[in-house]
Amino acid sequence: MINKVGQIMLYVDDQDKAVKFWTEKLGFCVISDENNGQGMRWIEIAPAKESETSIILHNKELVAKMDPELNLGTPSLMFFTKNLEELRNKLSSEDITVGEIVNMPSGTVFNFADHENNYFAVMEKND
Repeated sequence: MINKVGQIMLYVDDQDKAVKFWTEKLGFCVISDENNGQGMRWIEIAPAKESETSIILHNKELVAKMDPELNLGTPSLMFFTKNLEELRNKLSSEDITVGEIVNMPSGTVFNFADHENNYFAVMEKND
C-alpha cells in the first residue's frame, strides 16, 4: 500500500530560473542537484530539508525527447501556509502574479504563478 507522497515531478523550461524562483521567492531549499553526466539533470527542492514531500525540477525539453508520450503538463498543487494574507502580500511585493483570496468550503485560498506562468494554489492551514 502507498503510505505517502514522496516526490512530485515538475517539468520546466529553465531549471536554473526555476530553482531561483522557488528558493529566492518562496523560501524553498535545494535538497539535491544531480546530473547523470549525459545531460540529464534533476533538482530536488522542498519547503524545508525535513519535508516528507519534495518537488523534482526536470528539463521539459529533454524529458519530452526521451519519452514523447509523457504528459508534461503542470500538476495541480496545493500548498499550505499558516498565514495566507502575509504570504500573498510577500509574493505580490516580489512581482509574482497572485490571485484574489477566495473562501472555499475547505478553507481560504489564493493562487500564484511561477516565472513560466504555471499556477499553484495556497491554502491557510494551521495544523
